[in-house]
Amino acid sequence: MAPGEKIKAKIKKNLPVRGPQAPTIKDLMRWYCLNTNTHGCRRIVVSRGRLRRLIWIGITLTAVALIIWQCALLVCSFYTVSVSIKVHFQKLDFPAVTICNINPYKYSAVRDLLADLDKETRGALKSLFGFSEVKSRKRREAETWGSAWEGTQPKFLNVAPLLIFNEEEKGKARDFFTGRKRKVSGKIIHKASNIMHVHESKEVVGFQLCSNDTSDCATYTFSSGINAIQEWYKLHYMNIMAQVPLEKKINMSYSAEELLVTCFFDGMSCSARNFTLFHHPMYGNCYTFNNRDNESILSTSMGGSEYGLQVILYINEEEYNPFLVSSTGAKVLIHHQDEYPFIEDVGTEIETAMSTSIGMHLTESFKLSEPYSQCTEDGSDVPVRNIYDAAYSLQICLYSCFQTKMVEKCGCAQYSQPLPPAASYCNYQQHPNWMYCYYQLYQAFVQEELNCQSVCRETCSFKEWTLTTSLAQWPSEVSEKWLLPVLNWDQSQQINKKFNKTDLAKLLIFYKDLNQRSIMESPANSIEMLLSNFGGQLGLWMSCSVVCVIEIIEVFFIDSFSIIARHQWQKAKEWWARKQAPSCPEAPHRQQGRDNPALDIDDDLPTFTSALRLPPAPGAQVPGTPPPRYNTLRLERAFSNQLADTQVTDEP
Repeated sequence: MAPGEKIKAKIKKNLPVRGPQAPTIKDLMRWYCLNTNTHGCRRIVVSRGRLRRLIWIGITLTAVALIIWQCALLVCSFYTVSVSIKVHFQKLDFPAVTICNINPYKYSAVRDLLADLDKETRGALKSLFGFSEVKSRKRREAETWGSAWEGTQPKFLNVAPLLIFNEEEKGKARDFFTGRKRKVSGKIIHKASNIMHVHESKEVVGFQLCSNDTSDCATYTFSSGINAIQEWYKLHYMNIMAQVPLEKKINMSYSAEELLVTCFFDGMSCSARNFTLFHHPMYGNCYTFNNRDNESILSTSMGGSEYGLQVILYINEEEYNPFLVSSTGAKVLIHHQDEYPFIEDVGTEIETAMSTSIGMHLTESFKLSEPYSQCTEDGSDVPVRNIYDAAYSLQICLYSCFQTKMVEKCGCAQYSQPLPPAASYCNYQQHPNWMYCYYQLYQAFVQEELNCQSVCRETCSFKEWTLTTSLAQWPSEVSEKWLLPVLNWDQSQQINKKFNKTDLAKLLIFYKDLNQRSIMESPANSIEMLLSNFGGQLGLWMSCSVVCVIEIIEVFFIDSFSIIARHQWQKAKEWWARKQAPSCPEAPHRQQGRDNPALDIDDDLPTFTSALRLPPAPGAQVPGTPPPRYNTLRLERAFSNQLADTQVTDEP
């Protein structure tokens, strides 16, 4: 390297380099470590010895890892919530109470509609359980199949044939109608039984559903014959009732005067006029007390059974459908006025000849929406159309989603849920394939293949009544002698029927106390707390402040990016210059002033010869400027040499 280049390199090395003016990333990092307030980075550069540098590098990296870990925990805790519970003592609004008879329609009114179905059901039961008195099983089967279907051609068993499966004979089943064995192909789905059996049975009962071309079939089996018969009957029952007009179904069910015998609320007498009709597809006429259609919502100012709702219900067991329901009583549901009463899912059953007392505690919950949870305020941001005439809830969303999928896939709506716009209920005549389609779609819904569970969200605020139920025999044997005649006399004008003990049920619904419990969520950390915690972690592990964080962002991101961009820009300019240079044949090389090796000794000012670009004299060498003598610039310390007149002579 020429002497001038050495001098410039030395000066360039000793000059202070700041920020983006650094030529390389390495120089920028060195400048940052020498000037930053984070002590760990500075100690890495100024420490002497490789061991100390390695120790400080390990300490600094450990501190950075701890900061990242603690800050991640702080961010996670920022999205958590804390729950606070408040208890209020105040006058409470009484909830809406929906009451339904378990039997939806009076059997005497629907007997003609269900005559063929009931006849085939009795024949199937006789074939399955062998009601005829025969000694040998072989003879019993032969007589049963012949006598059960003599002179008739069943239509319901042809649509969904009932089958008996034996575990020892796989792939085969015995048909109820013909009594012959048949091969069973396709998917077999076993349904769990709600009746516990002490002894295991080798035979199971089920029914088979097929598509239109009968090429694709699915068989549903039950470990209990009771469940199989009831499920099969319910399937055909929905098909029949789906074709009956709503007005006719209301007339076939129980009126408010028939269902409600007596009524008291808050110590005052009430009647059927205080109840609103609500027709449920599977429970017939239901009646809601304190509904939103009333002029004002009733409230109670005292707790206890004397200040709630007291009703006596007339069940009328003689009008029960023997195949549709197997229990006697009523169902009651306590809900908010704006909610839809899902009586079939969360209703409480009431026994006959019993007094059922239901004590309530009101709990109101408030949840935080995003980013703390996925709840929704009113369901407007959920991509599922609400087909119910009620406020949004998670259950409404799930049923609406399934009913919409049912209309899309099967072309009709399921009978037990409300109708979507421009849709009709499923029946054999218009939709002969609906049973198979419904069961396949329901299986996919349970297995969460329709994505309804992932789309629907729960509400952010809701009211819930915690119930405590107790039972007592009613009426007692002593009071029965006078109580029933009095009830008969009171209701002689509405119902021309003599009451029995097993036809009546008493219901009491009341607040146990007027304590309203509110469960509210609040953020566990606020923005101010999060920033202060960040600052504490940075100060604890790296002795940093907000200014240091800004400095790190500036150096590691802005300045580093500027250096990289500058280098890339220089490369791009050089590439563009090379691309724009004209291509010409090479001329013979001739030494110019800048190509003269004699002039490369120094980068000082040009001489007369070099300025005119004259060739040097032959054999002559252009002298260069000698480097300065820096040792002549050294300052001598004052009185470094002792003066002559102050010297002390040596003594002899």
